[in-house]
Amino acid sequence: MRNDNPIWSYVDAKGEEFCGLADRVFDTPELAYGEKESCAAHTQMLRDQGFRVTQNIAGIPTAVMGEAGSGGPVIAILGEYDALPGLSQEPGLAEPKQIADHGFGHGCGHNLLGSAALSAATAVKDWLEAEGIEGRVRYFGCPAEEGGAAKTYMVRDGQFDDVDIAITWHPGSFNAVDDMRSLANTRIDFTFHGKAAHAAGAPELGRSALDSVELMNIGINYMREHMPDAARVHYAYIDAGGIAPNVVQSKATVRQLIRSPDLVGLQSLIKRVRDIADGAALMSGTKVTSQVFSAVSNLVRNEPLCLAMQAEFDALGPVEFDAEDAAFANEIRKTFSREDIADTFKRLAMKPDYDLPLFDRVAPLDRVFMGGTGSTDVGDVSWAVPTVQARVATCAVGTALHSWQQTAQGKAPAAHKGMLHAAKVMAATARAAIVDKALIAEAKKAHAETMAESPYCCPIPPETMPPRGTA
Repeated sequence: MRNDNPIWSYVDAKGEEFCGLADRVFDTPELAYGEKESCAAHTQMLRDQGFRVTQNIAGIPTAVMGEAGSGGPVIAILGEYDALPGLSQEPGLAEPKQIADHGFGHGCGHNLLGSAALSAATAVKDWLEAEGIEGRVRYFGCPAEEGGAAKTYMVRDGQFDDVDIAITWHPGSFNAVDDMRSLANTRIDFTFHGKAAHAAGAPELGRSALDSVELMNIGINYMREHMPDAARVHYAYIDAGGIAPNVVQSKATVRQLIRSPDLVGLQSLIKRVRDIADGAALMSGTKVTSQVFSAVSNLVRNEPLCLAMQAEFDALGPVEFDAEDAAFANEIRKTFSREDIADTFKRLAMKPDYDLPLFDRVAPLDRVFMGGTGSTDVGDVSWAVPTVQARVATCAVGTALHSWQQTAQGKAPAAHKGMLHAAKVMAATARAAIVDKALIAEAKKAHAETMAESPYCCPIPPETMPPRGTA
């Protein structure tokens, strides 16, 4: 690793403070829109670091923004801090062990994500002040990335209208500039309304809402053969109608998660799913209503920003892990299959190295995309403003996101090292954009060209408002 970028030292100077923030958020895992303690911790850190703080962003109590600087370009750095259900795990232990009855845990590394983003924003703030340079940096503390689409609501609310570029990252098992591919998606709750009856004495008088849900799922299963390969539809029973089998269920709700590589394809798929719901209601003699719970757009790649971040990442090099980091990573890797380990390399179109405990290189930007991806509400920010994202190694090669193994590594020294490394990559990219005005102009030009071909349309209906305090 070279030591010639002046902004890296600003990250190092406050590294312990931000690792402490990451650990505090880890210790208070909260689900989407219920991140009261996590948001409060980030808000206090913003105040401690001298940011101008705005709370209740887009009407969301657990969203916060801190701004520093004046004049010049506006750089947004995005953080997250929501946890996941079912992933409570004792940190530093290479076997599954739940530590809380509620079962929540940071199985996607968001305790690290938000802390590194705030560290990067603070480094940019301190650098601007020290150099007397015009420019503004904004840290957005974003809740509910895990299925809640908070950033989509924030975009719809105009929070990014005057932002020049946005920067973020995600913890993982490798180092790379993100390929900026994701699936647009929406979560829609379909509620069927039937008629209750005694299931033995007078079943002919009942109209089962639960039957409707099952018929809908059967219809979607038959649709799967006839939709694009990259599209996905998943479901979960929100209300199965009760626990009494001798009652014809009069009400039942299923949440359908519909994914597509782009917004146009998503809208087409949504229509087909809605038609299936109507058909299920017709077959069962029930009525169906629906409510959009959340929705996100696919990511939009910005080549100038990707190239700029790659240059900063290459200059910094990979995360520098030590023998103790490798030893714990190897303990975790004993719980993986060869397929788990190979998956890290498959994502980068690299030959698997089954003996490598922690990723030791920066992947090239021109790698081949191997498919297989999820969804993120960063996608909607990328439609509103030129956006770039890094992936930085914080855990053992082969670690799956949304796993107990990810949570187990969430407070490890390797996670802290990767987190601060990510902060340096993001801060250096922000500095490059502020110093080189041409970079922002090129990023905006590329973004405008993309938008001219496919204008943005928010996937969340205007009448749908964000949930508040659901956890």
